[in-house]
Amino acid sequence: MMQTTKRITPEYEISENNETIRYLEHGYPSDLIRWHAHDDYELHYIVATKGKVFVGDYISSYSSGQLILTGPRLPHNWICQNDQESVKLRDMAIRFDHETFSNGMKIIPELAEVLPMLARAKSGIEFFDLEQAYLKETFEKVRDTSGLSRLISVLPLLQKLAQSRSYRLLSTVQIDLKSSDTLQRKINTVVDYVTQNYGQDITLSSAANLISMSDSHFSRFFKKATGNRFIEFVNRVRISRACSLLTETDQQISAICFQVGFNNVANFNRRFHELKGVTPRDFRSQSNVHIEGLISH
Repeated sequence: MMQTTKRITPEYEISENNETIRYLEHGYPSDLIRWHAHDDYELHYIVATKGKVFVGDYISSYSSGQLILTGPRLPHNWICQNDQESVKLRDMAIRFDHETFSNGMKIIPELAEVLPMLARAKSGIEFFDLEQAYLKETFEKVRDTSGLSRLISVLPLLQKLAQSRSYRLLSTVQIDLKSSDTLQRKINTVVDYVTQNYGQDITLSSAANLISMSDSHFSRFFKKATGNRFIEFVNRVRISRACSLLTETDQQISAICFQVGFNNVANFNRRFHELKGVTPRDFRSQSNVHIEGLISH
């Protein structure tokens, strides 16, 4: 087995022999499991565990076998359920940057085939149509090789993903988390609070108190760090969770409305339509037919 030396910085960036394709894996628990963003594209293959996945303002359940591509500066995290036992390998990730492919296509035009997919990755993409055995074998090849062999191993996978029609986009906004590591920790505290309490009453003041800021300072800080007003982010998280419940359960829409933290159905319907372009009822009807680009498998 060939393994290259990796150095993970406090900003969650990886230095690894300046390779085009870089690889990272970790188990559970791990210090790397936190809300974070970085400059690379990252293709995550979840090998084990289940819980909640967060990509931008998207929140849903996850389990083993999930495949998600996140774009540069799009924050993400996978949080295991509370009773999850320790595992040696939870997440296998392939990383690469945009400049490599945008510059590479000038020399190798065929690389341009992946660019539309990379544009979609700014919102995060979940893929559904690849065989688990193929994914496991490919990620292991990437892990166990380096140099040209590693690049050759990953290109067929990227081609399959670029051609796939079986996917869905995740985040409704492209959150650009550019803050320093110290400020990211403050954002982490607030985001954890929102994602754990979205079903309860959440105020700007309660979030500001968590990180010892005044309301006005926190409001400016959060908008600058994430590109979203705080209440907008809370509503997006709530609507995203509502989408999961609409597709995964047969609960009444009114029950889902209150479960995700809205105080009345009219406001829920209005916010839902603003973000999704359809009513909750129409969203559920459409999801029963297909998820964007999803082919039954």
